[in-house]
Amino acid sequence: MKILKIEEGCGHFWVQSSEEWRKIDEIDKDGLLSLLDLFLEGDVQMDAPDEGNLHNEVHRIVYTHIYQKLSSLADSKSSFKDDSERLYFDEINKYAS
Repeated sequence: MKILKIEEGCGHFWVQSSEEWRKIDEIDKDGLLSLLDLFLEGDVQMDAPDEGNLHNEVHRIVYTHIYQKLSSLADSKSSFKDDSERLYFDEINKYAS
C-alpha cells in the first residue's frame, strides 16, 4: 500500500479513514499517527523526494521530514513495535477487561 506519493509537484499522504489522498501541508497529528500505524502494520510504499519533484517549498520540507523519519524507522521497525507494545502492555490489559 502506498502511503506517501508525489504527484504534479506536490506531496500527498494517504488518509485511511476516508480513503483519500490529501496534500502533505494539511497533515495533522492524527494524520501522522495514521501514517505511523499503516507503516508499522505492513509493507508500505513511499515515493522518494528529490530536488526536482516537489515544487512547493512547504511540501518539500514537510514531505522530506516525514519520509526520512519513516525510512529511518524501517531499520528498527520490529523492535519499535515490540518496545511500544511492551511499554503499554499493563495499560492495555487493565482496560481490556
